[in-house]
Amino acid sequence: MDTHRTRTTSRRGDTAGRRRPALATVAMALVPVLGMTALAACGSDGGGDTSPSATVRPSAPATASFTGAVPSALESLAASAKASVSAAASSASARASEFEASVSAEVARAGTAAEKELKDVDGRGNATADVSLTGKPRAETGGLLAVVVNITNRSDDTASYAVQVDFQAPDGKVVETRYVGAEDLAPGERALPLAISRKPPEPQLTAKIAKAQRY
Repeated sequence: MDTHRTRTTSRRGDTAGRRRPALATVAMALVPVLGMTALAACGSDGGGDTSPSATVRPSAPATASFTGAVPSALESLAASAKASVSAAASSASARASEFEASVSAEVARAGTAAEKELKDVDGRGNATADVSLTGKPRAETGGLLAVVVNITNRSDDTASYAVQVDFQAPDGKVVETRYVGAEDLAPGERALPLAISRKPPEPQLTAKIAKAQRY
């Protein structure tokens, strides 16, 4: 009986002895695997080179702080056109003033003398054949209506001239009168004073020689 128990115990001991090395071998084999798994987990959490890149999506702008309304393309175009028209009108007015100022001093002086000379003249005067009118482009006058009064001394003596220019509306009514003159023209000499209207472009006016006197 004791002999049988001793053999059984011996076999169990031998089996247990054989199992311990086998389990140790398995445990040693699992250690590298578990270590690699832990390293992989750390790599994915740490944001290294092996981690997948995140996709950034643009967010919609916050409109809570916006005030007013965005102007439409048509409104912007209209505002731009209005500003352009205003600037063009101001520019044209400036050019007209500059042009008139450049000739006003001489025209005013000669005009005063011509008006005084024509005051006592009956009819159209004695020198209408020596005077003619030529239109001047509005592009050169800042948009003003201006005519060149061509005065040529066709007499044999030195003479001065006084001319009255009327600006007529389409119905024939005289709405404006200007006086121009030329002094001490030698025989055959020519003068080209300007008669300038200050009336608006519309309605269109027509310039006409009302009187011309040689003296």
